[in-house]
Amino acid sequence: MKITVCIGSSCHIKGSRQVVEQLQALIPQHNLDDKVELAGRFCMGKCQEGVCVTVDDKFYSVTPDTVDDFFNANVLSVVK
Repeated sequence: MKITVCIGSSCHIKGSRQVVEQLQALIPQHNLDDKVELAGRFCMGKCQEGVCVTVDDKFYSVTPDTVDDFFNANVLSVVK
């Protein structure tokens, strides 16, 4: 599974750094280092919807406040 977080200027302002940091903590916390790849990418073209995150090319809008719910629903439920 590949999770890509937009790190472009619009998403950065909306908290992409915090989203990345939280995902960097959640992945090893759930022993998924060997199953989940975390990447960054500049502008995904959906700046109004950011922080833009894709999981294997499926788009999600995530905020620092919704990272845990996003991770549980779209990563843990799929990988485990």
